[in-house]
Amino acid sequence: MIRNRHGRRRRAVLRALALGGAGAGLVLASVTPAGWAAEAPPSAPGSAPAARLAAARGPSAAPSAPTGGDPRTPAEPDASAPPSPEASAGEEEPRESAAPEAGTRRAARQAARRVSCPSVAERLNGLDSAADAAVRRDLALLDRQIAQADRRLAGLGSRATTGQIRAFVLNPLRLQRQVVVGRVADVLRRAGEDVTVLRGVTTCAVAEGGGQEPSPGPTPTGGPTASPSPTGDGGASPGASPSVSPTATGGGPSPDDFVDIRRVRPNVNTPAVRQGGSRGTFVSRCGRNEEGHHNSDNVIVAPGVTNGAHHVHDYVGNLDTSGFSTNESLQAAGTTCANGDKSTHYWPVLRLRRGQGTDAGEPGGGLDGNVGRILRPASVTLTLRGNATAKVVAMPAFLRVITGDAKSFTNGTTNANARWTCTGFENRQLTDKYPLCPRGSQVVRLLRFQSCWDGRNTDSANHRTHVAFTAADGSCPQGFQPIPALEQRVTYDVPPGPVFALDSFPEQLHKPVTDHGDFINVMPDTLMRQAVACVNSGRRCG
Repeated sequence: MIRNRHGRRRRAVLRALALGGAGAGLVLASVTPAGWAAEAPPSAPGSAPAARLAAARGPSAAPSAPTGGDPRTPAEPDASAPPSPEASAGEEEPRESAAPEAGTRRAARQAARRVSCPSVAERLNGLDSAADAAVRRDLALLDRQIAQADRRLAGLGSRATTGQIRAFVLNPLRLQRQVVVGRVADVLRRAGEDVTVLRGVTTCAVAEGGGQEPSPGPTPTGGPTASPSPTGDGGASPGASPSVSPTATGGGPSPDDFVDIRRVRPNVNTPAVRQGGSRGTFVSRCGRNEEGHHNSDNVIVAPGVTNGAHHVHDYVGNLDTSGFSTNESLQAAGTTCANGDKSTHYWPVLRLRRGQGTDAGEPGGGLDGNVGRILRPASVTLTLRGNATAKVVAMPAFLRVITGDAKSFTNGTTNANARWTCTGFENRQLTDKYPLCPRGSQVVRLLRFQSCWDGRNTDSANHRTHVAFTAADGSCPQGFQPIPALEQRVTYDVPPGPVFALDSFPEQLHKPVTDHGDFINVMPDTLMRQAVACVNSGRRCG
């Protein structure tokens, strides 16, 4: 009886795969355990794949042009992701510390376990159909399915049996992948390409300290696409052994997350400063973290929590900053800034994804899927700028601001604010790609903060609503007043090729769109007054 019931279910799945579309989705829902939302597959490819593939072989669209205002576009959050505070805060959710001794060992083993799947995108490498929009959507869906499976695996706990993992993680994932891979195979078949390259890609396993295989090929759609994916740029091989693979732990990024900056068209528009606006700048020179000030805390989102960020941060400025800092401890601390600015500045570290970092066995590092050697910035420039339409007012003491969203790969791009470029090419900026820079050019991260303040609060429940971005013309929303606009500009010397990546949550796959920065204003009042006067008078100071 049991065998017959399972046989009927398998036959139903096979019939749905043959039909595709809604039938596949219905059967997938019927075999998904209660309480789990099966991610609905996107609509099946249309009836003219040859035309789509021919169009896809042409040049990709240029990226959306960043402006002086809010560069973000609303996007619906991933409905499959469990609700949590960071969906609105755009940052990390505090998690309880593991129990000591045996509990800590179990937690470490559990954190190191990842669902590992064959890379579909790698099998498509070099195929023209890999540029098809429908295939790109399905590859992004496969990434999200693996992230969901990782969350289910974590939910089972460290004592889950092999049978439980197979029943509640691997088998549902296999059924989900069969539906999606079936659609990809249909596109290949109609384009006259070899579908046998997809054999064996639907079955996944759980690896200790492993992750999904490298995922070169088409990138998820939904954000602005910078330009065609580069090829032949060198760097880590997609088939490299786990000890040197850029995706040895945690999964991602894929070579398709990188683009040659020389193939990006100029796309930066800055609003003109009107009469009555403020055009000055004030620079704080705070070093490039020569002190090695790193931790995986987040005092803004997860105060009082160790490893509240689950990825490692670089810090410059205030020397006290950790998850346990207070306004009083920050005020009393020293600083790396030459002008005495005690403000706290931090952002996720960038790693060279070759070899093993010194924190491979630590929370925030290898235990949270962040592998490789941390790169020290080549330079850090902290600049306060004016407002295109009005004079600025002083920031309040202990103002807390977050720009970008550490979970924008799954949350959507509503709060994303990443900007990547190269020195010598800063009129060309990327939002969802890492730049591949020519020899002699450095990778640049630009983290631009909200510069409109509600005039009352130094923080808010979601760490966002007390501040706002300017409109495209540089003006602030009604009820907000302009404050100096902070930009954290960080540069790096990196080897050629797709060999570096941000620290991130494991399910974010180290995507460049997840870049973000954090800031707490601890500038002495006299220095803040100097900065405001400099900006409003149109001078360049610092």
